[in-house]
Amino acid sequence: MYQEENIVLCASNAYEKKYYLNPDFEGLPETIKDELKIMCVLYTEEIGGILALKYEEDGSLIFEVSSEENDFMYDEIGSRLKIKQLQQTKGELLQSLELYYKVFFLGEEI
Repeated sequence: MYQEENIVLCASNAYEKKYYLNPDFEGLPETIKDELKIMCVLYTEEIGGILALKYEEDGSLIFEVSSEENDFMYDEIGSRLKIKQLQQTKGELLQSLELYYKVFFLGEEI
């Protein structure tokens, strides 16, 4: 279904105070969508910058972080630590989202 690289699942932007969920993933349960929103928004409120959760070609879910060039409030070290923490505490959610993408978007068999 998808031929592009790195499909965005969701993103949060501390500069514009906005959250985005890719409309292709509206079929996710509300609790999952809420958990993603809380996770991403809290990250950008604490760390700053922009956080995007993206799918790579193989269905792996990655955290992509960026910040504006002159953003001295952005915490780069805190960002790495927070992502590591999220990968540990939200590991089950992230693995489920990878499986969901592989089955429903890449057409893989379980």
